[in-house]
Amino acid sequence: SDGNKSFYTVQEEKMEQAERSVLISCPAKTNEKKFLSYLSRHGDINKCFFYESYGTYAVVEFSNKESLTSLHEGTAIPSINHEATVPFKSRLLSLRNAGPVDMSNGQSAPPCQPQTTIHINDLIQRLSKEASIDQQLSSLTETYQLTEENVCLRFLVCSLLKDIAAAYFPECTIRPFGSSVNGFGKLGCDLDMFLDLDGISGRNLKRPKAGLSLEYQTKRSASERAGTQSILSVIGECVDQFGPGCVGVQKILQARCPLVRFAHQPSGFQCDLTANNRVAMKSSELLYLYGGLDRRVRCLVFSVRCWARAHSITSSIPGAWISNFSLTVMVLFFLQRRTIPILPTLDHLKELAGPLDKSVIEGNDCTFVSDFTKIRLQDNTETLEQLLQEFFEFYGTFAFNRMSINIRKGREQNKPEMSPLHIQNPFEPALNVSKNVNGTQLERFVALCRESAWMLQQREFNVPHSGSATGNNAPWGLAALLMPSVSQVAGVKGRKKRKREPASERIKGLLESLKNSEVKS
Repeated sequence: SDGNKSFYTVQEEKMEQAERSVLISCPAKTNEKKFLSYLSRHGDINKCFFYESYGTYAVVEFSNKESLTSLHEGTAIPSINHEATVPFKSRLLSLRNAGPVDMSNGQSAPPCQPQTTIHINDLIQRLSKEASIDQQLSSLTETYQLTEENVCLRFLVCSLLKDIAAAYFPECTIRPFGSSVNGFGKLGCDLDMFLDLDGISGRNLKRPKAGLSLEYQTKRSASERAGTQSILSVIGECVDQFGPGCVGVQKILQARCPLVRFAHQPSGFQCDLTANNRVAMKSSELLYLYGGLDRRVRCLVFSVRCWARAHSITSSIPGAWISNFSLTVMVLFFLQRRTIPILPTLDHLKELAGPLDKSVIEGNDCTFVSDFTKIRLQDNTETLEQLLQEFFEFYGTFAFNRMSINIRKGREQNKPEMSPLHIQNPFEPALNVSKNVNGTQLERFVALCRESAWMLQQREFNVPHSGSATGNNAPWGLAALLMPSVSQVAGVKGRKKRKREPASERIKGLLESLKNSEVKS
């Protein structure tokens, strides 16, 4: 981990790269070599990649920002038949072959970077071919995690949106947070952004007692929340009216955290924009730090999340389900609770913090160390297979009725409220991040944990099948855990409880599959 860059160092580098980049809509059969040769007339190009979303697009990163000026000077402005003018020069451009340079390939489209994950059935087949459960968890992570190109595209979309917001707030910044930057993002996940005005407000700067004071006016703002709603209302209207490729704009201003939601068609991202969401950014930084300390952390989180989604423990629809964030915190807590802890507590990370790490947000102490080199980990050598099984056993027997999960202390605490599942917010201790989860959903989670732990103990499921050499890969290990469940524990809500049979229909079906595979091999 000594080579890991700090969260904010990475953020600043990505944002600076995005400021030197453009997004170009291209014909489907664009010749990459001709395309780059044409654009290089405006300056050196650091990076270029193609992807598909409602057409073929290219992300082009120039070495210097001056190249964008040169590019815009050679860009045609669409002709219009009324008095309205183009409000600003967007960095979303379209390439047409009607000009003097023919960009067509004549044969095939350029290679495109993936922007979404593979289907769960394809994933199960891929995992079934691996030689060990450890390799299965690693393979799942490599398959699902955000690519370098996808991360660059996310920062570019934020930068394109900032070009719009800057019309009202010239010194603002729009930053991605959450799964896009915390290291646990899955291909195809939403893009969460926040409009950062702290650089203008000087929130953390010492204020002079005398001298000049800035005059400003925020109308109809009786509180900070009202001011945030007003700001987002203005930006939402601007994005709706003038944001190229931004469709389906919704201003959800009465939510606990006011936001503007829209789809950005050129990138394919579903976007949520909030304002000054500083606690969320600290949470993103904390998860980034934990994920960078030990490679097993991210592998376990990705695998548990995928397992939970395969069995409808989590959902993209708001409701009583366990959220991905709650699941991630549960994995972190489990890794803190090992006999030899794999991860330090948040309190320990606070003890290691230096003066520059100090952070107090809305009265909450969000301080923790940002420098990886200051963190010394204990020598835990458990395999991913051991950890996966122990995770299911840990939560299959956890005293949810009495205990709260707290990664700040790294130990169970008595629940301060009667919610079925209580996971303390790392930075806002009074908040339960899993308050939405009801008893039925928690029972399903516990039952599936027990079933999965049992499956991993059975030889039929925890070793590769001999038939795999012939290409007949019956699901085993993690792949078997991801199979669609028809067991009673994942049954339809509202069914009367019945005595649970020794093995579910899902397990019986898998065993039968393994036997058939054995006969064929």
